[in-house]
Amino acid sequence: MVRISAAALLAFAATALAQLTPNNAGARNVGQGNGQQFITGGCVSDADCSSACCAQVQSNGLGVCSAEAASLQNGKLGCGFVDPNATQTIAAAKAQVAKQGF
Repeated sequence: MVRISAAALLAFAATALAQLTPNNAGARNVGQGNGQQFITGGCVSDADCSSACCAQVQSNGLGVCSAEAASLQNGKLGCGFVDPNATQTIAAAKAQVAKQGF
């Protein structure tokens, strides 16, 4: 019999959700195309990511930089994503940068 505590389940769920939403700390790198975005940061194409892998998240349609080995995990659809809404995604990232102040 396997027992799992509520705290362990909540921690697992939080970890899974973290993988499905781009990290706002890297908002300034979204759409730059210079390979400076870190893994878990948002992206509009592979060119944004230091890993050269922008994976689309199936649940929200956003791009997130990923290691190639993890590009099909946690609801991601693999490397090579090119955001069809790049203009809006970049505008939202710029707004996040202004809100953060960095």
